[in-house]
Amino acid sequence: MRRLYSLLMGSMLMLMFQFAYAQQKTITGTVTDAKDGSLLPGVTVKAKGTAVGTVTGANGSYTINVPGNTNTLVFTFVGYGDQEVAIAGQSTINASLSTGNKELSEVVVVGYGTQSKRELTGSVAKVNAKEIENFPAPSFESAIQGKAAGVVIESGSGKVGQGMKIRIRGTSSISASSQPLYVIDGLPMQTQSQSDGNNEITNPVADLNPNDIESIEVLKDAAATAIYGARAANGVVLVTTKKGKAGQKTVVSLDMNTSWGKPTKKRHFLDAKQYVDLIEEAATNDGKIDFKNGDTGYDTEEDAIADYKSFYEGYLDQFALGTDWRNQAVNTNWENLLYRPVAHGNSVNLSASGGNEKTRFYASGYYNDQDAIVIVNRFKRYGGRLNLEHSATDRLSLGLNLSVSRSELIRVSDDNSFSTPGQLVAQVPISPTIDPETGKLNKRTLYDNGLVDAALNSDKQSTFRSIGNAYANYTFLPWLAFRSEFGADVMSFYQESFIGKEATDGGGVGKASNFSTQAVSYNTNNYFTITPSIGEHHKLSAVVGMSYLQNDNRSNALQGEQYPTDAIKNLTGATLITFGGSTNDRYNFLSYFGRANYAYKDKYLVSASVRTDGSSRFSANHRYGTFPAASVGWVASQEDFLKHSKVLSYLKIRASYGLTGNAEIGEYKYQSLYNVTNYPDLPGFVPVQLANPDLQWEKTSQADAGVEFGFFGGRLSGEVDVYSKKTTDLLLNVNVPSATGYSFITRNLGKMTNKGVELSLNSVNIDGAVRWTTSFNIAYNKNKITDLDGQIIESGEQRAVEGEAIGSFFLQKYLGVDPETGDALYEDKDGKQTTDYSQAARKVVGNSNPNFTGGLNNTVTYKGFDLGAFFTFVQGNEIFNRAGVYQSNSFGGAFDNQTTEILRRWQKPGDHTDIPRVSLSYPTGENVSSRWIYNGSYIRLKTLTLGYTLPKVVTSTLKISSARLYVSAYNLWTKTDYISDPEVNTAPLGVDSQTSQNISGGIDFYTIPQARQFLVGVNVKF
Repeated sequence: MRRLYSLLMGSMLMLMFQFAYAQQKTITGTVTDAKDGSLLPGVTVKAKGTAVGTVTGANGSYTINVPGNTNTLVFTFVGYGDQEVAIAGQSTINASLSTGNKELSEVVVVGYGTQSKRELTGSVAKVNAKEIENFPAPSFESAIQGKAAGVVIESGSGKVGQGMKIRIRGTSSISASSQPLYVIDGLPMQTQSQSDGNNEITNPVADLNPNDIESIEVLKDAAATAIYGARAANGVVLVTTKKGKAGQKTVVSLDMNTSWGKPTKKRHFLDAKQYVDLIEEAATNDGKIDFKNGDTGYDTEEDAIADYKSFYEGYLDQFALGTDWRNQAVNTNWENLLYRPVAHGNSVNLSASGGNEKTRFYASGYYNDQDAIVIVNRFKRYGGRLNLEHSATDRLSLGLNLSVSRSELIRVSDDNSFSTPGQLVAQVPISPTIDPETGKLNKRTLYDNGLVDAALNSDKQSTFRSIGNAYANYTFLPWLAFRSEFGADVMSFYQESFIGKEATDGGGVGKASNFSTQAVSYNTNNYFTITPSIGEHHKLSAVVGMSYLQNDNRSNALQGEQYPTDAIKNLTGATLITFGGSTNDRYNFLSYFGRANYAYKDKYLVSASVRTDGSSRFSANHRYGTFPAASVGWVASQEDFLKHSKVLSYLKIRASYGLTGNAEIGEYKYQSLYNVTNYPDLPGFVPVQLANPDLQWEKTSQADAGVEFGFFGGRLSGEVDVYSKKTTDLLLNVNVPSATGYSFITRNLGKMTNKGVELSLNSVNIDGAVRWTTSFNIAYNKNKITDLDGQIIESGEQRAVEGEAIGSFFLQKYLGVDPETGDALYEDKDGKQTTDYSQAARKVVGNSNPNFTGGLNNTVTYKGFDLGAFFTFVQGNEIFNRAGVYQSNSFGGAFDNQTTEILRRWQKPGDHTDIPRVSLSYPTGENVSSRWIYNGSYIRLKTLTLGYTLPKVVTSTLKISSARLYVSAYNLWTKTDYISDPEVNTAPLGVDSQTSQNISGGIDFYTIPQARQFLVGVNVKF
């Protein structure tokens, strides 16, 4: 009986589905531009209140089958105002669209769906394809720097392939990752550096080709991010790749460019004459001091000075290798030698896209080869992408997004290694680069010669990566659709390094290492989209579904040494294997989510979402967490009292509140862990980690209030957001007494806040034959640690402590120079001056976090010409030149060459300056202090581009669709008080150094500056 009942119910449901589809009518028409009557391809045509829709073809025409109860068609197109047309029994409906507020008409990608900007109640920043194409940097993050309010991007250095630090509305954690979640076409992307821990982190996001990207949406507030739950506390970056369009003829696009690069700003060090003169001055100062000390054996001050000069000149003789250094026979500019004369880059992108009502496609292939400005360092990437979508029936569509890439990175040592080219600046200018006795690179320098290491060493890593997902959409009813997608991110990483026998770290035997990783991430999303028709004034859409993610990571490492020759660089040549190890990690996420959006009369908006996540990173007792969010919006400009305003064209007020989580602490933190040991040659186990079965999610609650506005028909538009983020239950590596045998235990302890304001403005200044548009954004954020239960977490000169911002500099405060003696002055614990460094008190003397960040973009077009100028700025942050204790310390007991700042030194009583006297034997001011903290604020002309699109009469003759020639300059001009490039941060070592990455910032330790690049290119479409 039960089986018969099921069959009857199933038959009735099928009949209902068939009946619903039988009550349809077909409508055709054409869509044009109201201004000039031109046909508009790619316009979205939807049956209002349903999920039924299509897009216009290349000739602006469309055909749509709508349910019988549909009364209205809605036409939407990016850059044009929406238009609704009543069907009223018509079978042919033509529409004419007018340009309006582009920002409001745009479709914005959100979690598991899309929304129009007009109906959005969350805070989302969008960056389009044109803003990131052909940018001469390996990773697309560089191209969005300064283009999204509240998104702070630190490129780190001018090396290519290095990791980047990205913060959305501030740093939200101390021991867990504060990097955002990246989702590409619905698939969470692996962004953890896979390189070995003996060098700086690298950037897996660089495997993605920027020219394949259609748009980037940055989800910032909880209303936008909570749909991603436990991984969304740091914001979400949604990357949508390019797709083909129905009715579009096949378009082939070829883009080729070449670039040249040099450093944006060098430090400038002493030349040979300046160096020798100051060494002699140091000898004079030290002789005077020694003589005044008494009982030194010198009869006169002149004798003491002469003795010191003789002693120091003996050292200079060692470095000069027999050359006449007194007359500057050698004047080596070591700073110039660490850079390439010109850093070349070449890029080729070839793509094809098109489609019809059944099948749409986008295919591309690319090649990119970029030299860094620093010697040796080079990044190469090549691969392809295929995006397909096929409408199998009126109900079923299938799709595939697939990219395959291979990247190759040739690395240099980290900034803290003598072997890195960046530390060449420490060599003295009287040392020749070539040893006159051997005719080879000089090894008798003050420090190990980095040029020797550049010639003998190699560090190459290669990554083969495949990122893709397949999906199916099935429409059960006009208002009910189901989407199922399965994706994988497969990364095979291999790194091979070799250190020559005569290199700095070669130990006379030669060393090599291999490091390989296979990281495989699987993800499936399955969800229903519900868009019922519930009345003329009501609009409801909902998403309900589940997601599962599994990540497997297997790594192997080998090290060997004792090479008979440098000619053999792989491990085969090692006669002794000194280390071997492997790891195997896995983590899982199982998630259930839902979201509903409701609009009444298109002016009263409500949205709510909830996600429940379960993660293997926590024990069974605390495995699941729930993360809700809600938001409201009011389109006040739709009210009668504003609707007819001639000044105010749009006004929306919105507010949101929600909870998101963070689980990015790595695996097994809640368990007791043991390592295998064989000391002394006996196998066994040693405990390395304390268990904490109560470990659970780090939680961030966020409140956001925003206003979106438009004036003068959209000529001026923008939005303002005010937010407050509160992170609790910090996943913190808490210090434990060393007597326990452990250094820390991971606990939920601590609280942190980020509060800020964001402003974005867009204007059309001139709209005619000449069109001039401007976009501007600025963001303010204040970070504060409110509770750590007395813990102080330090990373070098910076720390995390209650009452201060994360990354505060905690150092002795430098007060300048005693004008009578030339001695350095410090502040003691009572706030008084002292020349005794041991009495100086450590205190907060700066902060690496900026107060304000933003960008300004101007675009001017006239006929076929286009000119764009984009500025970025950072204000209110400090930079600590950690290398200053060696390169700007008035010699300070060492012979390192000094920056030209030293030319401002104290020389005689009465001199007022901030640079102490020069000295080698009686140094002053050489210790770590705020002396080397600088204002890191800057404004930079990030991009300047001039393009020319050939007229149609020319392209028609050439039998091509279009052609554009362009020239660009990057980092062309910078205004800053910093002594080098202000856009620097020496990255901490190791792939697991999350605490250091969160606390550390604004550190410059022989860091390579950014590149100033010039690019020439051409884009041709067929």
